[in-house]
Amino acid sequence: MPQGSSQAPHRVVVLVDAGTNPFEVGVATEMFGLPRPELGPDGPRYDVTLCAPAPEIRMNHGFFTMSGLPGLEAVDAADTLIVPGRPDNVVPRGPDVLAAIRRTHARGARVISFCTGAFALAEAGLLDGRRATTHWMWAESFRELHPAVRLEPDVLFVDEGGILTAAGSAAALDLGLHLWRRDHGAEVANTVSRRLVFAAHRDGGQRQFVERPVPEVPDESLGPLLAWAQEHLGEPLTVTGLAARAAVSPATLHRRFRSQLGTTPLAWLTGERVALACRLIERGEERLDVVAARSGLGTAANLRARLRRETGLSPSAYRKRFGGVPGEGALPV
Repeated sequence: MPQGSSQAPHRVVVLVDAGTNPFEVGVATEMFGLPRPELGPDGPRYDVTLCAPAPEIRMNHGFFTMSGLPGLEAVDAADTLIVPGRPDNVVPRGPDVLAAIRRTHARGARVISFCTGAFALAEAGLLDGRRATTHWMWAESFRELHPAVRLEPDVLFVDEGGILTAAGSAAALDLGLHLWRRDHGAEVANTVSRRLVFAAHRDGGQRQFVERPVPEVPDESLGPLLAWAQEHLGEPLTVTGLAARAAVSPATLHRRFRSQLGTTPLAWLTGERVALACRLIERGEERLDVVAARSGLGTAANLRARLRRETGLSPSAYRKRFGGVPGEGALPV
């Protein structure tokens, strides 16, 4: 759904209910509601509206009360509906709130939850049989209340097409940047992430944050190795070579990737190479063999296969959708 200044902006509606987490409302407004001068005057933008089921909404812990918001009829104009979380997850949502969520989804708009907002989506019946996530602290209660949902508690967010769920309050930032990437391409998302001073793509998942005993001698961070690998993606990197650079065995490297990032070295490397290939295509490189070589994907055939697997698009379709970045010229890689 790319939108430029010559088109009506994509309409995002944030549903604020009693006890809503203020931080997640802030994420939605910061991510989609504020001007994005870093994208230039003709860059893509969103239009954000907050709505509520009552004239006054007392936020989480009563820190403040919001008033003067449009009613739930505002969801009927949404291209995307965002449902932030709240701490009282076992308290049923009002029938008007659930009805608003259901009719938004029924007419084909995108529906998103932040953190425990997934409880509301599940209560509305949108998640049965689907993959979803929520904050790890509430994973067990979520399973008990909604056993028909395929809960994935170890990821930062889940994209099921028209329904997306973020694991926690900070993971809402990850999902927000994912939406920028999905709607407007990797280069635009990277530009927004730089403005936010937040990683465009965090590897790993919630398992990094689950409470566990602290080891007597903590493992060394993978950060230096990852930074080095990202600068050498076009070279013939191997797991064995990465392990040697980190001065560990391949088995130890696998364990560190699993514990720190929730993935394997090869999967991480492939994901980084596909992301680089996307940026090269967006910046105007039309020669697939050059894109494949510079990103380390080897051949044009492998590039086509990997790009389709990761984005659902062929290189030509990706170029047609995301080629050209408002406000940025061709940048060195």
